[in-house]
Amino acid sequence: MSLTIRRARPDEAGLVFSLVRELAEYEKLLHEVQASEADIAEALFCANPRLYCDIAEWNGEVAGFAVWFVNFSTFAGRHGIYLEDLFVRPALRGKGIGKALLMHLAKECVAQGWSRLQWAVLDWNAPSIAFYKSLGAELMDEWTICRVSGPALAALAEGTR
Repeated sequence: MSLTIRRARPDEAGLVFSLVRELAEYEKLLHEVQASEADIAEALFCANPRLYCDIAEWNGEVAGFAVWFVNFSTFAGRHGIYLEDLFVRPALRGKGIGKALLMHLAKECVAQGWSRLQWAVLDWNAPSIAFYKSLGAELMDEWTICRVSGPALAALAEGTR
């Protein structure tokens, strides 16, 4: 059995978008997907992309992906990777593909001299939490993710909030 990890190609925006939708369905969040294939294509393949996608293939079959971007820690004084999405198709789980994608990103951090690899996980996703802990991930329970979006974002921008 062979596993390869490679960067997504410009002709694969549809594939990446379909994987986003598969992940959203798994997370019971498909109703929240507002992006289009065109949005994904523009983000990943514009002149100066700020978003990256690595595709995992198992015996030539697309098995999953990692979508990430570079962030920065003012405390460490160095960049890092923020993993936005990690997904392995259910039929191909248990083969080490998720771990291989995380190892791939960890190697990118080390090669670039970046300080960390971080991501968020839904609190109900016990299998993923256990998996991440087994790899040495530290759950940052003392931190709460904050988000302003939609009408609240517009109101904040206008100073009416």
